[in-house]
Amino acid sequence: MYGNHFYNETTRRYVAVFGTMFNDIEISRKTGSATTQRMKVPINYAPMQKILARIDQNLQNNAPAITLPRMSFEMTGMTYNPDRKLTSVTKMVRSSAADGTMTTMFSPAPYDLEFQLNIMTKYNEDGTKIVEQILPFFKPDCTVSVKLIDELNTYFDIPIVLNSVSQEDTYEGDFESRRALIWTLNFTMKGYFFGPVSTKKQITFVDADIYPTTEVQSGDSRAQGGSQITVAPAIPTAVTTVSINPAVAFLLTPGTKYRIYDIGGGDFTSGVSAGDMQTAWNKYLTNDDSTGNVYKVGDIFTAPDIVAEANANPTVWSGSKVAANSQRLSTAKVTPIVTGNIANDSERAAFTQTIGIDDDWKAMVVINDGDGDGATTSGVADEHE
Repeated sequence: MYGNHFYNETTRRYVAVFGTMFNDIEISRKTGSATTQRMKVPINYAPMQKILARIDQNLQNNAPAITLPRMSFEMTGMTYNPDRKLTSVTKMVRSSAADGTMTTMFSPAPYDLEFQLNIMTKYNEDGTKIVEQILPFFKPDCTVSVKLIDELNTYFDIPIVLNSVSQEDTYEGDFESRRALIWTLNFTMKGYFFGPVSTKKQITFVDADIYPTTEVQSGDSRAQGGSQITVAPAIPTAVTTVSINPAVAFLLTPGTKYRIYDIGGGDFTSGVSAGDMQTAWNKYLTNDDSTGNVYKVGDIFTAPDIVAEANANPTVWSGSKVAANSQRLSTAKVTPIVTGNIANDSERAAFTQTIGIDDDWKAMVVINDGDGDGATTSGVADEHE
């Protein structure tokens, strides 16, 4: 429809989930106080009339008749439920940093699916033994978690409501006809149906043309105010790796500005507290773990040259202290930022060269006022994937 071919196998999954709920029911028969027979009740997806016809038909070649008890189920219909409708423009999003893609899907359409479960037994007590294993779990609904869309890797809670229970005894007929006691349970599954999945590459670079006025401009005059642009990638990078060697342990480029993406916490056997992380950040940024500065997500800092500091003062940055600090900060994440002026074409070209155009930059662009008029101007063009 609308030129989009898709098949999410949603109905198939609903049918499989419903049948799976009842595929492990067993009954036992006793003689006196001892259990003489224990059997698992088979279940099929089939209309009740098909099972009854299979019971009554004349079998050839002395094949055994179908055994009871037995269960069958079928989906009898579906109805749109406007009470569970979500906003049509709402999207579900899942991004993948591994291949740089983003998968989206619009909100699903809510439908109530009607199911009928039929229990056929030869003896009345067999029927009650089966029914009593089902009824306690429906009060009146039972909720199951179902993975409906593989691309989103998302599970949905689907309520299944028990609406009614009825019994029928097909005792009429001659002595050659087989008797069948039939229990009929009607259910409503509150499900959803999904549209097509859209997978696109993430934008890795944005080329922004900034115009401080609406007048037609060209050349160097098109950015008269000297607007300033700050670019920060959305993909974080690690601060350290565990090592006693400062040149190996600290991964950030000295003199480069970074924004804290994740303070870190660590998952080590000895345990690392929030206070330990603040001590590690102070040691890394100020060369003093007792300053008491508090660092938080979003703070911007300039990476220090730990190798130079360790060479200048080996006692302060001994191997054991490097290892301890790098172990704590190995769970911390930061994103590099670059700020520059784009007042003319040459500055814009130099700035573009500085940040680079590669897959490491999943860029988020912020345009700050640079001409002092109190306005923030932004424009986006030429999206590169």
